[in-house]
Amino acid sequence: MVSTGTIAKLFNTFPHFRILVIGDVMIDSYMWGEVSRISPEAPIPILASSRRENRLGGAANVALNIQALGGIPILCSVIGEDDQGKLFMELMRYRGLETDGIIPDPSRITTRKTRIISRNQHLLRVDEENDAPLPSTSEERFIRQIEQIIQKRRIDCIVFEDYDKGVCTPAVIANTIKLAREKAIPVCVDPKRRHFNAYLHVTLFKPNFKELQEGLKTDLDKTDIPVLFDVCREYQKKADIQFMLVSLSEEGVFISNGKEYKVIPAHVRDVADVSGAGDTLIATAALCYVSGMDIFEMATVANIAGGLVCGRVGVVPVNREELAAECARLGEKS
Repeated sequence: MVSTGTIAKLFNTFPHFRILVIGDVMIDSYMWGEVSRISPEAPIPILASSRRENRLGGAANVALNIQALGGIPILCSVIGEDDQGKLFMELMRYRGLETDGIIPDPSRITTRKTRIISRNQHLLRVDEENDAPLPSTSEERFIRQIEQIIQKRRIDCIVFEDYDKGVCTPAVIANTIKLAREKAIPVCVDPKRRHFNAYLHVTLFKPNFKELQEGLKTDLDKTDIPVLFDVCREYQKKADIQFMLVSLSEEGVFISNGKEYKVIPAHVRDVADVSGAGDTLIATAALCYVSGMDIFEMATVANIAGGLVCGRVGVVPVNREELAAECARLGEKS
């Protein structure tokens, strides 16, 4: 475990870093209430709703995590020209996030995921979304917007948060990575299956275990680490990926530089909700990487951050003070 003093020193550099986050955004809505009876109309529970809340989700949650950790996020995405889109922009402004990189598209709807919860148990999730690829006109406009930001601003790292809702098209991915390579900007990726193989020549590739199997169309045993390393090493070479960070749920995280690997075990804790853990993991990893942290230490700190999120209900960012305190606590126990 990295020393507390080193962590504090590196964390203090986070406010200097500007991170461009590109990907699918959404509104995470929550409805809380009590269930005390079954409907006479069908064998389903009746929820007496007591509270509702809307939060920024998807790539916007990655931006929130970067902000909470002290970094400077710039979010680029496409939303609908609808009421949910207006709500999304209001939430962005309320949280103090830049909106210049958000493009409205009248042909799309703004993604919304509504979770219905009673006594910290999820009863149902309702998704409203359009996962078709961006139409060509919006795609071209989006690419130009990303290019302008990269050309005009100092960007220390680019994060792709791909939720497979159509924003991260092959053209968006290829154009952004090409420009990043020209400017020597590291690129971190949290992929999904549809464009898993489109992310070539990137710095950090962070699928979870399910996404890795789907993307590579192979069956793996997450406890057979030597085989996992062979598969990752082969793909790293094929796709020109520097580092692979694979989240293994209860087994922790796997990190490979193509020559050696390490598995960082998960820390025992009560898991309330895994929503948003991947967002926190990639946000923390990106900031740790650009701060100069060793990649194995980076994976350790990112693993701790993702674990903290799992102890809470709903999508909630982790701040720098919480993460530093948890790293210190676990460091004392090790």
